[in-house]
Amino acid sequence: MTAVCGGLSSVPTSPPDIMSVVKSSLSSDQEKKLLSLFGRVRLHLLYKASVHGYASDSFHQRCDKQGPTLLAAYNGSGYVFGARRSGEIGFPIEMCFPSPRPVRNYPKSEESAGNTSRWGNRSRHNTGTGFTFKPMDMHGDDLALTELEAYRVEGERSLGLLLPSVYKLNQSPGRIAENKQELMKKIQEYQPELSGVTQARVLLVGPVGAGKSSFFNSINSVFRGHMTSQAISGVCGKSVTTQFRSFPIKAGKGGKMLPLVLCDTMGLESQPEAGLNVDDLYNIYKGRIADRYQFSPSTPLQEDAPGFRKTSTLGEQIHCVVYVFDTCQLLCDEIIEKMAAIRKRTNLMNIPQLLLMAKVDEACPLVKENLSNVYRSEYIYKKAQQLSTALGIPLCCVLPVKNYSEELELELSTDLLLLNAVQQMLHYGYVAPFNSFIHFVLFYY
Repeated sequence: MTAVCGGLSSVPTSPPDIMSVVKSSLSSDQEKKLLSLFGRVRLHLLYKASVHGYASDSFHQRCDKQGPTLLAAYNGSGYVFGARRSGEIGFPIEMCFPSPRPVRNYPKSEESAGNTSRWGNRSRHNTGTGFTFKPMDMHGDDLALTELEAYRVEGERSLGLLLPSVYKLNQSPGRIAENKQELMKKIQEYQPELSGVTQARVLLVGPVGAGKSSFFNSINSVFRGHMTSQAISGVCGKSVTTQFRSFPIKAGKGGKMLPLVLCDTMGLESQPEAGLNVDDLYNIYKGRIADRYQFSPSTPLQEDAPGFRKTSTLGEQIHCVVYVFDTCQLLCDEIIEKMAAIRKRTNLMNIPQLLLMAKVDEACPLVKENLSNVYRSEYIYKKAQQLSTALGIPLCCVLPVKNYSEELELELSTDLLLLNAVQQMLHYGYVAPFNSFIHFVLFYY
């Protein structure tokens, strides 16, 4: 790889003819493995110690205020190691050639320089403004550098690029552009086909802080025509919701109740005896838990508990389960294991399932700039694929949404995403009679 030296308008430490073109020390193989970390980007060489000198002033003149950057260090033991920096967060990388594992980082440390990250589907947690690592694994405990290079990561746009064409997440390109009033009318006119069932009951399940309660508040706000906050929501390490809640939704002041009830549960937590008890889900699905039942994470619901129904009607049962996940967060193994248990139980009861990707605007700057980019964001698409694979939910059942959190007024683009999600819930949770049993039939578009 040959890279034109970026630099700033500073006086070079080498003659102009030497400065005109500076070659990277990365081999072609090393470059490919390094670029695999970022996707569709280019590396622009800003600084090379053997050319520009090892003085810190020279380094900062060429590398400060350059956006996302990458630092690559070389030693005599054959290691290429360093760090990627985006904003105030740094992530360590290591490439020891010809090792078959070119990229690693270290979640537990002997030495620390700040933020810790684990590539893949593991958890990421913050411990400061740098990262942690084991010296022997990182660089063979050899800090006698033979070269040091800094690159600007171009085309990253923080978290991704726009795809050339709209992709599907359980909807056609025209679905998002449908008129808001038409969508609201379709939802209000929905009617379950089973006698005695007037409302589809949708259960929201997900980790603490994912946005379950905020989703209800957002839907309620859309139909009320102004911001509301009926369900308690917030940012906390523990679940804000501690009761089972059933929230009917009214179509504006003086309007009728919607044929939809959103049910909220305690959030999932990684600790074994914290958050929603998976064993309680069977009774929730069967409609045996009354509104405002107080959850006990360590003790499953007992038949003699206050609020327990020994019998329930079909209209009190759950017709669709919707998993809500924060698009910004990585899944830890414990949550994935709990989700696998939940999915197994839900599948056995033949209940349709969808997945909401909440906070898509916070996950991708391109989506934050223009919410319609959610259907073109490469990062959001890859995140949807990751969640689909990790949780076993078909990609066609993954729906991106943005909840209202800090806005003072309703926004049309946000409303359309929210209304589209509700419409899909009604379609997927479609209730119809069959051989005197209730069956939940999936409808695909």
